[in-house]
Amino acid sequence: MPGRRPPLRHHGGVLPTPPGVEELRQIALAAGLDALGVARAEPFLSTRADLESRRAEGLAADMAFTYRNPERSTSPERLLRNARSLVVGARNYHRHQPPRPTAPADTTALADTTALADTTAPADTGPADTAGPVGATHPEHLGQVGRYAWEDHYAALRQGLEAVSQRLRADGFRAAVFLDGNHLVDREAAYRAGLGWYGKNTNLLVGERGSWFVLGSVVTDADLPADEVQADGCGSCRRCLDACPTGALPRPGVLDANRCLAWLAQRPGLFPLEHRVALGARIYGCDDCQTVCPPNRRDEQRVALRTTTAPTQGAWVPLLELLAAPDEDVLQRWGHWYLAERRPFALRRNALLALGNTAQGTDPRVVAALQRHLQDPDPLLRATAVWAARRLGLAELAATAATDPDATVRQELAEAVKVR
Repeated sequence: MPGRRPPLRHHGGVLPTPPGVEELRQIALAAGLDALGVARAEPFLSTRADLESRRAEGLAADMAFTYRNPERSTSPERLLRNARSLVVGARNYHRHQPPRPTAPADTTALADTTALADTTAPADTGPADTAGPVGATHPEHLGQVGRYAWEDHYAALRQGLEAVSQRLRADGFRAAVFLDGNHLVDREAAYRAGLGWYGKNTNLLVGERGSWFVLGSVVTDADLPADEVQADGCGSCRRCLDACPTGALPRPGVLDANRCLAWLAQRPGLFPLEHRVALGARIYGCDDCQTVCPPNRRDEQRVALRTTTAPTQGAWVPLLELLAAPDEDVLQRWGHWYLAERRPFALRRNALLALGNTAQGTDPRVVAALQRHLQDPDPLLRATAVWAARRLGLAELAATAATDPDATVRQELAEAVKVR
């Protein structure tokens, strides 16, 4: 392990002795984090090269985040003057996937989703009868959400990192928290801090506890001993690569954002035609490459032993309710997710695609929702409604697009669509 560097002058004197790493770890665990490690605040040169090469190869698509400015997002020393250490924390967000409801349910209960947290509910037995009371939500009218978005885990992560930061500041050190932004490549910081290794799906596996973690760092001028980097633990396993529904993992450790459903569900514009069926019922996030990972599957068996809270938004979103709600209501309920330009466009687009993939064209409420969106002011939503109508076998309904003033909408009539 590298030795300590010479002490810096600090606030007119020599830096005080920093608290021990084990003390900081106990503070983090008491504040709700699951793991803590330390790395040097040195440039992530290999990560910078990876970001630049992936961007040059076109694999970053139009993703910004840490790709926006690789030099900045790989330079922790630029985030805090005289930075010496990164104290990196991880918080587990694994929750059981509640089964898809199989009977009509009140939309208010779905919005709360407390009932859905019961993992003893019966398994999905297939589509329910589409007849039912007005205001009911049927199984085929539900959009699926990735686990990390069921509730805001970053707030709890920040709280834990702030507790560590406060301890460092109490001893006279500078310390600042960075997470879920463009400032730093969180996975690389966690890797360097010995929290885990890179899986072939590019996620960081925190040992045998898997990859269901959000990550963040405290950048500090305290000179702390660094933890050792973990060796690769994946071996010959390639389940994540084989499970990706769109082939977005062309080789181990490389993600093609042009094909990643999790990114495509967030990005603005039309959803790529060739990946619309693969989207299925998803409206935000995709967990496929994580759910097949052996450490994550083992953690699925352990998660029942941990105290968990019911998700605040839940794993399932009522599609017809989302499509009918005003923009301000959508933002109030789901605005903690990443929404480009703070617009609910992508969620509405994805909801229309999910209806096309899962609903029944004989349901009058589905038909009414499509009719409304075939008249939507946004031509991209009109175009998506055309695809959903054709997917459900509603060719006559979609044919109204033939006279649409926007060429993008009219083009949808020329595309090949497999009717469900």
